[in-house]
Amino acid sequence: MKKAASTLALMAAVAAPAVFASTPVMFSTLNGFNAPDAGAVGGVRLAVLHGQVDEVKGVDFSLLGMSETKRTTGVNFGLFFGASKVTQEMKGASLGLFNWNTGKTQGVNLGAVNVTQDVQGLNWSAVNYSEGYTMADIGLASISNKSNFQFGIFNKTNTIDGIQIGLINCADNGFLKCFPIINFAK
Repeated sequence: MKKAASTLALMAAVAAPAVFASTPVMFSTLNGFNAPDAGAVGGVRLAVLHGQVDEVKGVDFSLLGMSETKRTTGVNFGLFFGASKVTQEMKGASLGLFNWNTGKTQGVNLGAVNVTQDVQGLNWSAVNYSEGYTMADIGLASISNKSNFQFGIFNKTNTIDGIQIGLINCADNGFLKCFPIINFAK
């Protein structure tokens, strides 16, 4: 019995840092201020003006400024001119006026402006700009390096794998370099 209790105590001591490595609720603002002072959030975070943390798993609210993370799994939600920036990996949804994802995104970016790098999912906004690959863009103007599907008034990509539908569709590998209504790879 004593040996079992000692083993359980040792396992709890080893597991505790992993369990408590993130905090369930956080407030972030300027100059790297996080309350509580932790590098990860496993729950809800509110960033006012500019909040920065390594990782959020849950819901990340930004208010009057930008929420910045390295990795987010869950939802970035911009409140009253809130924006989000994810530098390495986003899994879930970014909903705000400005969504800026410089790493890999799996999910949905819904906002007024999306600036992305690699999107396995959907960009839906007035302006979508990507320096990498996008699976699907819907917006007034969508510009990417490589895309599978674009729908909007103006669509531009260097390489289209699928189809572009819009008023003006330009793709370097399109059946015509620029063509109205529809364009696809030659």
